[in-house]
Amino acid sequence: MATCDVCGNDYWMAFEVHTASGHRHTFDSIECAAQRIAPECEHCRCRILGHGVEIDGRFFCCAHCARTADSTKGMDIRDTVGVHPG
Repeated sequence: MATCDVCGNDYWMAFEVHTASGHRHTFDSIECAAQRIAPECEHCRCRILGHGVEIDGRFFCCAHCARTADSTKGMDIRDTVGVHPG
């Protein structure tokens, strides 16, 4: 059995996540994995579990939150999930 890095639960179905930076984490649930490795929106502070928006190394959960950032004023920020490109 393996112990979750977040909650400390010793669980027989725990899993490992290897990040691109070479870190290895053990989790007992997707919820714990999200708490440890998912980026946080700079505006609303929710965990970004989908594609999100990245602007100059800053992460936002959606185009609306990205538009609220002072440094993005005047930029064309679109949330294109589900939008036909033509």
